[in-house]
Amino acid sequence: MSLTRTWRTSLAVRTGLVGALASAVCLTSFGYAAQREDDPAPAAASGPTTTEEHGTTKKKEATPFTDAAAGSCLSWDVAEDGSVSNFAQAPCEGDHRFEVSARQDLGTYPSSEFGDAAAPPDLTRQAQLRSELCYNPTLRYLDGRFDPSGRYSIASILPPAEAWAAGDRTMLCGLQSTDAAGTPEVTHGTVGSQDQARVTQPGQCVSVNASNSLGVVDCGEDHQLETTSVVNLLETFPEGVPSVEDQDKHLREVCTKAAEDYLGGPENLEKTTLQIYWGSIPSESWIGGSHSVNCSLISAHGESGFNSLRGSATGEFTINGAPPAPEEQPEAANPAPAPDPAAGAPAAAPAAEGTPQ
Repeated sequence: MSLTRTWRTSLAVRTGLVGALASAVCLTSFGYAAQREDDPAPAAASGPTTTEEHGTTKKKEATPFTDAAAGSCLSWDVAEDGSVSNFAQAPCEGDHRFEVSARQDLGTYPSSEFGDAAAPPDLTRQAQLRSELCYNPTLRYLDGRFDPSGRYSIASILPPAEAWAAGDRTMLCGLQSTDAAGTPEVTHGTVGSQDQARVTQPGQCVSVNASNSLGVVDCGEDHQLETTSVVNLLETFPEGVPSVEDQDKHLREVCTKAAEDYLGGPENLEKTTLQIYWGSIPSESWIGGSHSVNCSLISAHGESGFNSLRGSATGEFTINGAPPAPEEQPEAANPAPAPDPAAGAPAAAPAAEGTPQ
C-alpha cells in the first residue's frame, strides 16, 4: 500500500475516529486517571483520604495532620496493598504526588456536620466538598490556567482516620495526576510550570475499551494505537492558539516523519499497512495549558473504529489476530515514484491522520 493510499485511507476514517476518541480524550482524558472529578476513590485507612474533582459545633482542639499550605507539595509511599505511609512535605521540584492549592478547616463549616462526634464524610459528600471548597480556590491559585481535560485533576485530602477521630478537620485542596488504578502519580515541578497535556511516550501502546476509555497497556496485549512521538505545538505556534487546520497541516508532515523514523524508513511504514494518526488541541485546552499531542500508528476499521493490534509495529505484530498483509502492487515498466511526504500530499490525496493528546 503506497503512502498516497495510506493518506487517503486515513482521511476517509479520520472524522469518525476523532469522534470515537473525543469522549475518551475528555477524560485523556485518557482514562489514565481513574479518580476524576466525578469518581472519587477511597484511600487506605492508614493514610490521608484523597478525593478528586475536575450551625457550628465546637470542635476538638487537635494538631493538624500537616501544616502544608498553598504552594507546598506532598509525597507518600503506596504499598502493593494500597496502604499509605511516610506522608510528608516534599520539594515541588523533586518527587511528589500532590500540590496544595488551598487549605480549608471543615470545623468552621456552617453546620454541625463536622462536630466532635461526626464521622468522616462519605465519598459522595467528599466530592461535593471538593467542588464547593476546592475548585475556585485552585483556579485562583493557577491564575485560571487549568485544563480540566488535561494531565492534572483537582483533588482533596482529608486527615487519616486517627487524626479525624482526634478532632482534626483540615482539608487540603490541590492538584495531582493519577494512574489507571487511581493512585496519585509521582510528578516533578509545579502544575503552573508544566505542559498539562495528557500524552503517552514513544513506544507505548494504548487501548480503547468499550466505554471509550483509553489506557496504556503492554504492546503484547490488544491495543488500538502505538505512540511514535510527542509533539510540542507551542514551539511551532508561540503566538497564540493555532487553528485545527494549521495544526493538521503541521502534524501531517511531522507525524509522517516520526512514523518513518520510528519504523526505520518509509518502506517499513508501508509494509505495516498501518495509518498515521494524531489529535488536535481545542482552544480551551490550549488556553488552559495543554500544548502537546501524540503521533501514533493505527489500523482503521471502517470509518469509525479501530482494529485490534497485538505486538509492536517495530517487530512482529498482528491486526485482528492476523499478520499484516500488504497489498500487491502491479509492476510497471516505469513506476511513478511515491510522493515525498516532506513536500506534502498531492491535491488528490489530502492530509492524513491524527492521535489523542
